[in-house]
Amino acid sequence: MAININNLSNTGQVKQKVDQQTQLKKQNAQNATNTEQAKVASKDSFSITPQAKQLGDLQKKIEDSPIVDQKKVEELKKAITSGDYKINPEKLAASIASFEFDLAESV
Repeated sequence: MAININNLSNTGQVKQKVDQQTQLKKQNAQNATNTEQAKVASKDSFSITPQAKQLGDLQKKIEDSPIVDQKKVEELKKAITSGDYKINPEKLAASIASFEFDLAESV
């Protein structure tokens, strides 16, 4: 007569434990790979080309400069109020025509 102590004849539980251990080893290996990839990624670097630096400097100068030349505006105001500002009709007409021509081309 055979006595089954602690269900020793059942191999399903043993197989399940082995499968769990195998899966755990795979997860550990995957975690190690991810950690190694993260270390490699942290070693990346970049450099700024001289042209990019120059463009950045120019952009900063543009941002710092005023939009309106206040000195020129004041000079024109003085010239208009004193009557010294003279309008050249031919030059004004040519500028308007040029503006209209450029506007028509862009449409």
